[in-house]
Amino acid sequence: MARYTGPVCRLCRSEQKKIFLKGMRCRSDKCALNQRHSVPGKDSKTHAKKRTEYDIQLREKQKIKHIYNMLEKQFRLFYERARHMSGVTGDNLVTLLESRLDNVVYRMCFAPSRAAGRQLVSHGHILVNGKQVNISSYLVKPGDVLEIRECSKKIKNIIDSLDEISKSNVVSWIQLDTGTQRGVFVSNPRREEVSDLIDIKEQLVVELYSK
Repeated sequence: MARYTGPVCRLCRSEQKKIFLKGMRCRSDKCALNQRHSVPGKDSKTHAKKRTEYDIQLREKQKIKHIYNMLEKQFRLFYERARHMSGVTGDNLVTLLESRLDNVVYRMCFAPSRAAGRQLVSHGHILVNGKQVNISSYLVKPGDVLEIRECSKKIKNIIDSLDEISKSNVVSWIQLDTGTQRGVFVSNPRREEVSDLIDIKEQLVVELYSK
């Protein structure tokens, strides 16, 4: 299965939830959900029908995959890893997803979206503990230091992202110095700390994969 390359606003409309795939546009009046509330597709009226348990579980999995910009094979590998960790599988899954390098770059406000964070990583603009890492799925550990490579610090998208959202959107498990474009992944977030996923039901994904 290839990566989705269509209009990303269509994904938000299909889930009827903002999943912030277009960065600051999602926080503005230009957001597609503010202008078009209908579910996309010719068969959108079928969503009014009674949904099956499988459909509910599948939609929740698809929603999380869209949020973290992942394909099925990689997402399933993260689930299997979470399942073999001690503790609640759903909570473990969220912790692992939040520890992905492209997500941490987004959380540090170096990029306006996770997709933009993935691009920064793959193009070699990110250093982890002083070493260049270009693997988006790399798992950041507590205490790791992330920074923009010196020759990349004047990239306009990075500067604009830090100027726009750094003050209000830095999460509690991140320490960020906007001046040096450097941040510390202080700790793995607890499930209740990930407030923008408060209405996500990851337990439904666990139930789906457990069948």
